[in-house]
Amino acid sequence: MFITLLAPLFSFTQLIPYFISLILFLILYEQILYIKKKSYIPGPSLVFPFFGNAISLARNPTKFWSHQITLARSTNLGLSANYILGNFIVFIRDTELSHKVFANVRPDAFLFVGFPFGKKLFGERNIIYMMGQEHKNLRRRIAPNFTPNALSTYAMLQQIIILKHIKTWVKLSNQSPDPIPLRNLARDLNLDSSETVFLGPYLSSNARESFERDYLLFNEAFTSLPIDFPGTAFRNGRLAVVRLEKTLATCTGMSKARMEKGEEPSCLIDYWMQDTLREIAQSKLAGDTLLPPFSSDVEIASYLFDFFFAAQDASMSAMLWAVAMLDVHPKVLAKVREEVSGIWSSESNALITAEQLRDMKYTQAVAREVVRYRPPTFSVPHVAAEEFELTESYTIPKGAIVFPCTLESSFQGFTESKRFDPDRFSEERQEEHVYKRNFLAFGAGSHQCVGQKYALNNLVLFIAMFVTLVDFKRDRSEGCDEYVYVPTIAPKDDCRVLLSRRCARYPSFPSVEQIMK
Repeated sequence: MFITLLAPLFSFTQLIPYFISLILFLILYEQILYIKKKSYIPGPSLVFPFFGNAISLARNPTKFWSHQITLARSTNLGLSANYILGNFIVFIRDTELSHKVFANVRPDAFLFVGFPFGKKLFGERNIIYMMGQEHKNLRRRIAPNFTPNALSTYAMLQQIIILKHIKTWVKLSNQSPDPIPLRNLARDLNLDSSETVFLGPYLSSNARESFERDYLLFNEAFTSLPIDFPGTAFRNGRLAVVRLEKTLATCTGMSKARMEKGEEPSCLIDYWMQDTLREIAQSKLAGDTLLPPFSSDVEIASYLFDFFFAAQDASMSAMLWAVAMLDVHPKVLAKVREEVSGIWSSESNALITAEQLRDMKYTQAVAREVVRYRPPTFSVPHVAAEEFELTESYTIPKGAIVFPCTLESSFQGFTESKRFDPDRFSEERQEEHVYKRNFLAFGAGSHQCVGQKYALNNLVLFIAMFVTLVDFKRDRSEGCDEYVYVPTIAPKDDCRVLLSRRCARYPSFPSVEQIMK
C-alpha cells in the first residue's frame, strides 16, 4: 500500500526531465526566432526568456528608449530591435521610414494601435483601431466638432479653466517656501478643461469626482505591465475604462435630448450631437429603421474616450515644456510678453477672442516649437498585420510591434534642430512647410490627430495667460530638463517652479455657466 501511495510521486519525478527539456526547447526556439526576426539590425544579441526586456522597460522606460535610440543611431539604417513579453519590436528613428509606416495603415500592412496592449485596456470600439472607409466616415462625422465656431466656444471655456487653476497654483506657491511641481497640477487643469469643454453641463460635481478617480486608474494602467489579474493596476484601469465610457454614454444621451429641443451648442458633445441628430433625421426620412453608423450613445462614448485620452497627458506635457523652455530662454519669454500685452490686457476683464488668438503669431510659433522640440507622444505604435518590406534589405516580420519615433524625427531636417528656436516657424522661414515631413508631433497619414488645432489653441492660450498673469522661476536642479515617460514625456523634475502674481489683479471672466447659457 505504501508503494501504491508513492507511485504518483515517482510518475511526476520521472516527468521532470521531460518538462525541463520542453522549457529548454522553448527557450532555444524563442531565441532562434528572435535572432531570425532581428536579422542584421541593431538590438540585443539574446533576450531574457519569455519576458524579454519588459522588466527594464517598466522600471526605467527613459533608459530603455534612450538605448533604442542609441542603437538606431549606431548605423545608417535608422532602426533597432528588441523583445518584450513575447513581442518582437522594431524601433524607427528615420523620418522617411516612419512615413512609410504611417502611409500604410491597412489590413495587409500596419494596424494603428496607439499603445502596445491598447485593445485590452481601451476595448475595441475606438477610433484608433479603425481603418479604411469606416475610419474616413467617422472622421467626417467628427469634423463639425472642430469648426472655427466650435473652437471659439472651446477657447472661452479653456480660458476660464486656465485662470481658475493659475490662481490656485500661485496660492499654493505662496504657501510654501519650496518650488512646487507642476506636473500633477497641469494634469488636473487639463482634465478639468476636457470635462468642461467636452461634456459641458452634463457632468455633475459628484460624477466629476468619480470620473477623475477612474481616469487616474486608467493612467496608472497605461504605464504598468499588461498583467490582467484582479488587484493589478492593469485590471483596475481596464475596469475604470468601462465605468468611464458608461458615464460618457450617459452624457451623450443628455446632450442628444437637449439638442433635440433646438438649443444652442455649449460644448463639444453638443456640436457632435447636433450633427448626429441631423444624420439620424435624414436616415429616417430615407426609410431606414436602424440608426446610422457611429450614432449610438455607446459608440460615441468610446470615441469620446479617445478624445479624453488624446487631450490629457499630451497637453500636460506641452504645458510643462512650455514653462521649462520659457524659463531657460528669457529673450523668448520677453518677446511673448510684449506680443500678448499689445493684443490683450488682463485688466480689460475680456476673454481673448478668436481674432486676438490668431494675431498672436509669435506665441503660436513658440507653441509649435514646444511640440516640435518635445513632442508629447514619443512614438506611435503600430502592429505589422503581415510581413512588410520596409527597406530593400529588411522586412518587418508579421506580428512585430513597430514604433515610429516622433521625437527623433524632430531632430532631423530642421535648421539647428537641437536648438529651441521659435523663429523657425516665422513667416520668413516657414520651416513647418519646408520640413513638414519631420514635424510628426501630431502624427501623419490617415490617423493624423484630428484635434491638433484644438490642442495648439489650448497651448497658446495657456502660454499667453501664464506669462501675463504670473512671474515664475524654475528650480534648475541637475538633470531637470531630461525627460521621463509618464506616459507622455515630461521634465524629470516635474517642472518645479516658484510662482507669484505678475498682474495688478486677475481678470474677472464670466463663469462657465454664463458661457453655456
